[in-house]
Amino acid sequence: MSSLKEALAAARAEKDAKRDPAVTEIFNRATADLAASEVMGRVLGVGDRAPLFARPNLAGTTVRLEGLLKKGPVVLSFFRGRW
Repeated sequence: MSSLKEALAAARAEKDAKRDPAVTEIFNRATADLAASEVMGRVLGVGDRAPLFARPNLAGTTVRLEGLLKKGPVVLSFFRGRW
């Protein structure tokens, strides 16, 4: 059985083979630029305290972390865009 790292590498290679090489190059360049920016050094990790924030949920209602914390522990999950 392969490791998760190996499985992800195989899936990436499969997707890369089907994609226009110019698009793959753009993805790779953007990933390298992001890594070079050292942004990951500022990313919160598991167990870190998030700053208080307010953001709209999918229904458009503003959700405040402070209000959620009054009800108990909070697990934050983020996703990109509306699908």
